Amino acid sequence: TCPDLHPSKYVQLPLSSLSSSLKGGQEAFSPLGLNAGAFYALSTLLNRMVIRHYPGEEVNAGRIGLTIVIAGMLGAVLSGIWLDRSKTYKETTLVVYIMTLVGMLVYTFTLNLGYLWVVFITAGTMGFFMTGYLPLGFEFAVELTYPESEGISSGLLNISAQVFGIIFTISQGQIIDNYGTKPGNIFLCLFLALGSALTAFIKADLRRQKANKETPENKLQEEEEESNSSKLPTAVSEDHL
Repeated sequence: TCPDLHPSKYVQLPLSSLSSSLKGGQEAFSPLGLNAGAFYALSTLLNRMVIRHYPGEEVNAGRIGLTIVIAGMLGAVLSGIWLDRSKTYKETTLVVYIMTLVGMLVYTFTLNLGYLWVVFITAGTMGFFMTGYLPLGFEFAVELTYPESEGISSGLLNISAQVFGIIFTISQGQIIDNYGTKPGNIFLCLFLALGSALTAFIKADLRRQKANKETPENKLQEEEEESNSSKLPTAVSEDHL
């Protein structure tokens, strides 16, 4: 007999995965979207902001952007290494998010001081944490949406980032044109503060980590470690006697 190959059954599976990912990771999608959207807006409008305060420094504006990218690459690598070793998903994500906000505030209030070297330092520091947050946010969202497909979670996160990026770029551009760079950057700071608050209220339900601990291999390893630790005091006491 031929199997039932009705198309609706193949449509239901990805739709159910999409629905489950939305339910499990909706708390993480908004904070990451806010952070990534702020980064996209800042990167797009960086040249306009620098030239506004430092006329004729187009080359250095590009170098500042390069500094943000390089510092962000370093931040992403280091944050990934730390997360892999510590497994402190929510704590690490929250700390890096708050440091992103602090970096953005410092950049906002030092941009117009008249010293390009200060802008290089503050922009690099901000890029270190802002870009370093992105892999943390993705990993955290995957933990929250497990066992759903990582591809679906990543796709939803990218959609969130792109939507906020478009909104922030248009809005900040209008604010800069009408009121200046400082109000435009404060606009982003407000949403980064909102993202930090939302991250603090995320329930750290690390489903993937729990599932990995429940595998037969890990259970056997834990039993061996407990057995070895229970034998250790006996051996020490016998040596002492």
